[in-house]
Amino acid sequence: MFGLVDGNNFYVSCERVFQPRLDGCPVVVLSNNDGNVVSRSAEAKQLGIAMGAPYFEVRALLRRHQGHALSSNYALYGDMSRRVMARLADQAPAVEVYSIDEAFLDLHGLTTYCGSLDERARTIRRDVLACTGIPTCVGMGPTKTLAKAANRLAKKYPELQGLLRLDTESRRERALRALPVADVWGIGRQYAQLLAAHSIGTAWELAGVSEAWARKHLGGVVGWRLIQELRGQPCQGLLPSEDGTLARRSIRCSRSFGQRLTAFEDLWGAVTTYLSRAAEKLRAQGDQAHVLTVFLSQDRYDPRLPPPHTRSTTLTLPGGPTSHTLQLLAYARRLLERLYEPGRVYVKAGVVLDGLEPPGRGQQLSLFAPAAPALVPAPEAGRAQQLMRTLDRLNRQFGRGAVRPAATNIPGRQPAPWQGNAQYRSPAYTTRLEDLLLVR
Repeated sequence: MFGLVDGNNFYVSCERVFQPRLDGCPVVVLSNNDGNVVSRSAEAKQLGIAMGAPYFEVRALLRRHQGHALSSNYALYGDMSRRVMARLADQAPAVEVYSIDEAFLDLHGLTTYCGSLDERARTIRRDVLACTGIPTCVGMGPTKTLAKAANRLAKKYPELQGLLRLDTESRRERALRALPVADVWGIGRQYAQLLAAHSIGTAWELAGVSEAWARKHLGGVVGWRLIQELRGQPCQGLLPSEDGTLARRSIRCSRSFGQRLTAFEDLWGAVTTYLSRAAEKLRAQGDQAHVLTVFLSQDRYDPRLPPPHTRSTTLTLPGGPTSHTLQLLAYARRLLERLYEPGRVYVKAGVVLDGLEPPGRGQQLSLFAPAAPALVPAPEAGRAQQLMRTLDRLNRQFGRGAVRPAATNIPGRQPAPWQGNAQYRSPAYTTRLEDLLLVR
């Protein structure tokens, strides 16, 4: 059996842990620049506030019902996610962290040692709630797709008390008949429209299609595996990291700007800020990156701008894998120079680090690359590593950004032009010493 544990209204729940005054009130968390709703409390959902709704459209409704809107606080959410995943790792033999608020658990064989799976799931929910304050729902099934479906239904129907197990044929049929096909894991908007055109409206109807139909209309073998999973035949297992940790396989850092940017140096300041943070995360999990991607985005809602609205460029690092911020910045500037076009107006930028592996592991060398020296010569590699360790230690001691690349510095201590609007952001209760709550 697989289990899927999902934090209920995760961003809102993280805020409520440290602000009990928000309990029972309509609460929404907003996206970058306080633009759209990205998380809603149950009370906000009851008011009819839709996911992704522009804040200006729901502001008056929230005020009428004494609701609250909060800016995204990703430092808090990321740290709370780490705490939740650490608790889950103690409760199951294997964990796959699927997203910031979701994780698959391997429950195979636990009944031999822990008795009923339902009681085990209740124990997991109690443990996570007691240790982190985050309420969760647990879905269980013989496949990951059925566990995901069970979790969705457990959240939808309060009478299930946050728990649903699909371990019999009758339970599977009843659950899939109640699940709209658009809510099936792996069915996106386009597939949902296609299935609706073929009069397939529930997950149960989808599970009944033939192999030939699935291969023809749902992406070949991937679609057929989805159908098999809905029928209770596992086609995929957990995907933990190779070393058994909860480390990321890819690190991405991107933000929408607080104002539209046209100058190269402003864009470079934003990319420097994001890449510095990504490199810090990379070192924190003890990895190096082989591949770097930089992207720039224009306003996709501007009818005057033809697609594509986002352009990116990727580089396999010629000097080999690295986690050194200054090395990564040297490569990133070249990539940004390729992307930048004078006169264009940009609203977002970001970086992605891929091909992650720990240092010291046998590294894949290029067959055709000359034996060129690395960006940092071998005698200086030790000093470069020591520099990064010192940088991270200073930022942990004195606060993030205490020591940073000069490109992120704004003369006169003015707010950075790429800094997003976040006028409703709560403190970083768990990651900044000065934001710790004081109990008197």
